[in-house]
Amino acid sequence: MTVLLDRPTAAPAAPSRAGTRTAARDPFIDLLRVFGMALIVFQHWTIPVLTYDGGRLTTGNALSTPGVWVVTWISQVMPLVFFAGGAANAISYARADKGAQRWLATRLRRLAWPLLPLAAVWIPLPHVLLMLGVPQQPLETGARLTGQLLWFLAVYLIAVTVTPYVLRLHERYGLRVPAALAAGAVLTDVVRFSTGFEALGYLNVVFVWLAVHQVGFFYAEGRLRRPWALAIGGYGAAALLVAFGPYPGSMIGLPGAEVSNMAPPTLAMLAVGIGQIGLVTLLRPWLLRLRTGRLLAWAGPRIMTVYLWHMPALFAVTGVVVVLLGIDTPRPGSAFWLAGWPLWFGLLCLVMWPLLKGFHRFETPPALPYGKGGWAGTLASVALIGGGVLALTVGGFAPGGGPFLAVLALLGGLLLTAPRARA
Repeated sequence: MTVLLDRPTAAPAAPSRAGTRTAARDPFIDLLRVFGMALIVFQHWTIPVLTYDGGRLTTGNALSTPGVWVVTWISQVMPLVFFAGGAANAISYARADKGAQRWLATRLRRLAWPLLPLAAVWIPLPHVLLMLGVPQQPLETGARLTGQLLWFLAVYLIAVTVTPYVLRLHERYGLRVPAALAAGAVLTDVVRFSTGFEALGYLNVVFVWLAVHQVGFFYAEGRLRRPWALAIGGYGAAALLVAFGPYPGSMIGLPGAEVSNMAPPTLAMLAVGIGQIGLVTLLRPWLLRLRTGRLLAWAGPRIMTVYLWHMPALFAVTGVVVVLLGIDTPRPGSAFWLAGWPLWFGLLCLVMWPLLKGFHRFETPPALPYGKGGWAGTLASVALIGGGVLALTVGGFAPGGGPFLAVLALLGGLLLTAPRARA
């Protein structure tokens, strides 16, 4: 594997900043983040098959069509998002000059602050809509799914929190760190599928996503080699796992499937992720030739807003078109589906635009006077913010006291990221 991940030729100046590119933002990583988020939104807006009958909204998936699952080996971009996050965290941490605790507190604020306007809207909104006569089941479906998408933030919060520590492991052990995480994913799947203890599979939330996050450190140091070998090896391993193992072909969860490669993530997902990393790294020279500077400058500060609010936009359009007007989604791939898709997508963009205009300002937390903070407060902030995000992921914004308590935890965590100012 040393031909794929070479060690730097020069000794690092400081152990916690070894070999990482620090001169400027990496346009390739920015492009991956924007591309990944755009593809996530595109899929969430395109693949739902929605029907409304007898007061109940039913959601299907267009990718359930036989043979279409192969598309998900490219379109399931969460591995690339975590890979780009790992590279970005390594670069950001290498540039930080205030210490790990201050760096972590700053990252926590940037992750948690955009959630406040989402909560401010979605905590009262279901109650108001119920009083206005909106059917309960479609409303609860939308409120829960809006929260469930926050799973990514919950996992990414873990990755950010451990970044200073796993960077030290990376500097000392190199390739052995992602190899150990991959071995953890193998062991988890073996025990899970041999015993039928499905809950054990959620250990791979750490093993799989931190493994691809760790590979981002190698990219940040310029040490990814032979991307074609990563692409062939990753996709080849995934093909073998699907052909001879207990894994489904689709890299997203499909209705009625006994096993999902996504929730929880499996070894097959990790293999596809390695293949994707190799593929995009192989295409990097061509991608950097694209004139994307203005696009990245505009989209970069709005990524989180798009992720948080694209599902509310979908539910707003669904409420009018499917629930109110009674227009169900045509059969995916049919002439009616193809003819109506541009109108559907246009309506979604029309609803999304004012949401983007109104809420993107919350991606930048307000400047506060930082003093000398402590690790105790920062780790307590991690626990509170993580607990709040996890509660919203599990329960969503469905009516009840859960969302309110989750937001209180978020607020408490944010307060702890702003240490007292110096006298």
